[in-house]
Amino acid sequence: MPLLDKIDTPADLKQLSREELPALAAEIRETIVSVVSQTGGHLAPSLGTVELAIAIHYVFDAPKDRIIWDVGHQAYAHKLLTGRRGQFATLRQLGGISGFTRMKESPYDGFSTGHSSTSISAGLGLTCARHLTKTEGKVIAVIGDGSMTAGLAYEGLNQAGDQKKDLLVILNDNDMSIAHNVGAISSLLSRTFSARRLQNLKKEFGDFLRSLPKIGDDIYQIAKRSEDSFKTFITPGMLFEAFNFDYFGPINGHNLGHLIDILNNIKKFDEPVLLHVTTKKGKGYPPAEENPVHFHGVGCFDAETGNCIDRPSKHPTYTQIFGRTMAELGEANDKIVAVTAAMPEGTGLVEFSEKFPDRFFDVGIAEQHGVTFAAGMAVEGFRPVVAIYSTFLQRAYDQILHDVCIEALPVVFALDRGGIVGEDGATHNGLFDLSYLRSLPNMVVMAPRDENELRRMLYTAVNHEGPIAVRYPRGSGTGCPLDETILPMEIGRSEVLKTGDDLLILAIGYPVSGALKAAGNLEKEGISAAVVDCRFVKPLDADRILALARKIPRILTIEENILQGGFGSAVLECLMDAGLSGVTVRRIGIPDTFVEHGPQALLRAKYGLDAAGIATAARELAAILS
Repeated sequence: MPLLDKIDTPADLKQLSREELPALAAEIRETIVSVVSQTGGHLAPSLGTVELAIAIHYVFDAPKDRIIWDVGHQAYAHKLLTGRRGQFATLRQLGGISGFTRMKESPYDGFSTGHSSTSISAGLGLTCARHLTKTEGKVIAVIGDGSMTAGLAYEGLNQAGDQKKDLLVILNDNDMSIAHNVGAISSLLSRTFSARRLQNLKKEFGDFLRSLPKIGDDIYQIAKRSEDSFKTFITPGMLFEAFNFDYFGPINGHNLGHLIDILNNIKKFDEPVLLHVTTKKGKGYPPAEENPVHFHGVGCFDAETGNCIDRPSKHPTYTQIFGRTMAELGEANDKIVAVTAAMPEGTGLVEFSEKFPDRFFDVGIAEQHGVTFAAGMAVEGFRPVVAIYSTFLQRAYDQILHDVCIEALPVVFALDRGGIVGEDGATHNGLFDLSYLRSLPNMVVMAPRDENELRRMLYTAVNHEGPIAVRYPRGSGTGCPLDETILPMEIGRSEVLKTGDDLLILAIGYPVSGALKAAGNLEKEGISAAVVDCRFVKPLDADRILALARKIPRILTIEENILQGGFGSAVLECLMDAGLSGVTVRRIGIPDTFVEHGPQALLRAKYGLDAAGIATAARELAAILS
């Protein structure tokens, strides 16, 4: 019987001997690879933390002891050890378990995660609350070195060191976030003098000093204090000890015996402790070890070879079109610079970075800094394009408002993964950007219906004198032909794609193609629907919308965004401000909820955002008014 089949709780894990644990680790890796090859997911991060998850649960007593996995995409082994083995095949599927940690999913998940760098702050909050209630139990925050590039991690360290409460931070150092890490912090963490080398040097030198006649012991004590000080300057301990943490490491994060021993010792501390472990992303699965960037977050693949088995689309993705267009525009305009937050591959900027390395800036997982950094470049006459996933740009809202919009600086925000993202779920769906950006003075907000419009919008954006955002979806484009010469787009102008008399469909971004298809089907049923690609949420094409609304007072608005404050709200405001009465409006979008994980197509169908859902809403609106 496989060892993993015996484990339904961490208590079952503790029944295994230490000698059995390496075999368990191998079984866990095999299970993770097998399932993720079918479901897709964050493979390489979770393969790198198998021994760490085993050691933590072997030593500590979850859920009495709270374990927080920063981001959560490295917690698959944790899920397998905490009662979700039977559900693991449903990973990231609609109705299945999440690809991240979720408190609602399991009492063993100490905190719900998805965005990076939250674990230390959350862990300290739990620790202080437990101190007030006199609740027993440790709090363990596992944070990756990539997450240590974000300021939030240091805000947490700063307060934790001041509070001097019982908090264990485990730094999982694999020299990567999604891409390879950048910045001074990464350089510091890479100074991994092996414990064995350091201890051997210390022992040999200590033995020599002690051998000196008469003064040996005194000199040895002075040297020992000096050596401890020197060690802090040549290892990462200097940083964390400055925050009043007791620092241990770096140690091999795949050596189960060593991990268990040191965790057992650290468990006795009642003050802030940081344990620095080094791991290999993708550990135990050669394709992921060789290409950890690709296997960080991967679709379905052949587990034997590692080869992708998802049927490739015949059309390029919006991300690819963005990347190619950026490289093309960069050739023509040497004032264009690109800024991303640890995702050059994910945002499609690799080609730009290779062609124009001096004009490409990866700021690490530091979206707030990235936006203000771009504002500084804009002040000096450059045209920064800040390419960040919609969900991650939320982290920099204040910087967009305060550092970019107040002075109307020409910063371009390229929001990849706008709308429903899919299997990564609530923390990653980009469903709020139309709402949180259109409320900002001086900001222009637009969304393309296809890849050619994306090119035109990007060209328009880098030539606009002020803040401007273009949001586009995850996945393949429509396959539309691309103009050889990119033409600018008039700010705030929509385009009528189909005329009609019975209904007016106002759509923006990805849903425009579904609206056109729905209108074609409705035509066969005798319902004549006009379709407008509105292009701009702000400024809205009020003149055209009002003119059409006076002729066709039955309006359907469609957006892949939360309904509160989004595109449909902008249309309602436009009609109300103009005092237009007798108009009936129905809005299609995301209701007041967080969208769960699952395939994009299924989620769009669930929320009525596909052609069938749009046609159904149109029929209902037509029936009400007939």
